[in-house]
Amino acid sequence: MGGIILFDGVCNFCNSSVQFILKRDPKGYFKFASLQSETGKSLLDKYQINEDINSLVLIEDDTYFIKSNAVLRICKHLRGFWRLLSIFRFVPIPIRNTFYEIIAKYRYRWFGKRETCMIPSKEERQRFLD
Repeated sequence: MGGIILFDGVCNFCNSSVQFILKRDPKGYFKFASLQSETGKSLLDKYQINEDINSLVLIEDDTYFIKSNAVLRICKHLRGFWRLLSIFRFVPIPIRNTFYEIIAKYRYRWFGKRETCMIPSKEERQRFLD
């Protein structure tokens, strides 16, 4: 079926990450929904994930993954060099998540914040759940 990525729709870094994934996922394995959307909120509720989560969420095979686990699982499905980054799954989770949490904590300060969620292009629209 594929995976669903829930992301912070007002975060510039998160939106750039979605664009990055779209370009490296030509087979369309991933679908996307912002955490702020009705679909995003519904999926958070379904999987009993706190709405205040400070992470992107990957839902795959009826299981959810957050923080570095989600990122590395996403990398596994990307085209090119990025697939190789999944090797970092052998680094202990507390170490990986420390780096993830630093970026998550400062993402608005470093990359900025939007007033509204991104609007996908006409071609990308079919990959977004609402």
